[in-house]
Amino acid sequence: MYLVGAGPGDPGLLTRRGADLLATADVVVHDRLSAAELLDLAPEGAARIDVGKAPGRHRMAQEAINDLLVELGSAGRRGVRLKGGDPFVFARGSEEAHALAGAGVPYEVVPGITSALAVPAYAGIPVTKRFSSTSFTVVTGHEDPAAGDGSVNWEAIAATGGTLVILMGVGRWPQIAARLLAAGRDPDTPATAVRWGSRPDQQVVRATLATLGDRELASPSVIVVGAVAAEDLDWFGGRPLFGRRIVVTRSRAQSSVLAGRLRDLGAEVVEVPMIRIVGPTDGGAAIRAAVRDLARFDWLVLTSPNGVARTFDAIHEQSDVRALGGVRVAVVGTGTADALARHGIRADLVPERFVAESLLDAMPAPGPDAGSRVLLSVAEGARPVLAEGLAAAGWDVTVAHPYRSEPVPVSPADEARIRGADAATFASSSTVDNLVAAIGADALPPTVVTIGPITSAAARAHGLAVAAEAAPHSIDGLVDAVLAALG
Repeated sequence: MYLVGAGPGDPGLLTRRGADLLATADVVVHDRLSAAELLDLAPEGAARIDVGKAPGRHRMAQEAINDLLVELGSAGRRGVRLKGGDPFVFARGSEEAHALAGAGVPYEVVPGITSALAVPAYAGIPVTKRFSSTSFTVVTGHEDPAAGDGSVNWEAIAATGGTLVILMGVGRWPQIAARLLAAGRDPDTPATAVRWGSRPDQQVVRATLATLGDRELASPSVIVVGAVAAEDLDWFGGRPLFGRRIVVTRSRAQSSVLAGRLRDLGAEVVEVPMIRIVGPTDGGAAIRAAVRDLARFDWLVLTSPNGVARTFDAIHEQSDVRALGGVRVAVVGTGTADALARHGIRADLVPERFVAESLLDAMPAPGPDAGSRVLLSVAEGARPVLAEGLAAAGWDVTVAHPYRSEPVPVSPADEARIRGADAATFASSSTVDNLVAAIGADALPPTVVTIGPITSAAARAHGLAVAAEAAPHSIDGLVDAVLAALG
């Protein structure tokens, strides 16, 4: 069993060790502070068990969590206990470790970045400053209710000076503030509460020790008391898409680049893949037969990164990239060209516009120099414009389908997040069709951004207003279009 610290919320703060363990987990036992994106790192078939706690609500008592971990570990399951922050910083990870040790279950502790340091940093607050704030104290505000006034000696903590970082203190803040003031802390000492720190919905409340309790506070928050709490080195909240929720509908395998770019710009990304890439209905027989004798073709035409991956899978089953010797390759879009380059092949033809019609315009006429035979590797169910256009131009076209896409259902939780989003992005017409079929056009966010004219046409066919269209028709162009639409 692995006790893994998930960090404070930003999925990018997960350690490499934590990511590696999630990628091979059989089961993930997680709390409510874990970013949803982290759960996507686990294999699709891994069980995900939510044992999250919230103020006034325990989904599962700690003793039951301990028993669950022992049960999973004793059964030989490769389990990850994913905990917010660091497992051993006010997170009851030691109790879980004791339970595992007592049952003879092997375990490993993977530290996480504690919210005590990360959350102030994301709010622009350094917990120390040279010559002025030379120490900091981390203390829990969530004390044993059986201890009467509590077990923390707030008077002694007040006397230490420096910066105070208080975790889980919102519920007892009036009492904590009163004791710090009674112990001599200046009422005008800056005090800041940061809720959901390091996440796109981060909220920062700045006040003083005497007045913070007059403001609306909510859990989970980190409270910083001290001169440094007046600092506002805002690098996180100033990003152009901060506070915006954006839906990404690409397939899971393709969404990471777009989602990562949007997160870097401050957005909360809702990844709701509307297509799943699967094998063609013929089981790949046509593409395997075609690449078995690649040398008979003059051109190989690829229209998507998925097509590149699946076509080269078929090539590698029977040969290697030398089978392409003498065969020229045309692609639609720089994304497809980049996918091709990862196999060591440079595209001979990339049309100026990243649509099938542009490729038809750019293809040379068949003849002695260009040849006459084309292998078109395209998704099953794709528009026939390329096959028909090439044939009309005189090419001898063989069409083979390396993959097809199928719709993915939308969960009630994802539908709720979509309804509350600011924008939705679409990189293909099928993602538009599938999402509208799943939840209806009225449930979509007010701003729709597409990757190109074909996708825009599909959106408009459903009565959606397209706010922006990528130019060029690429992921970079799509990101720029989102910025233009929401700027």
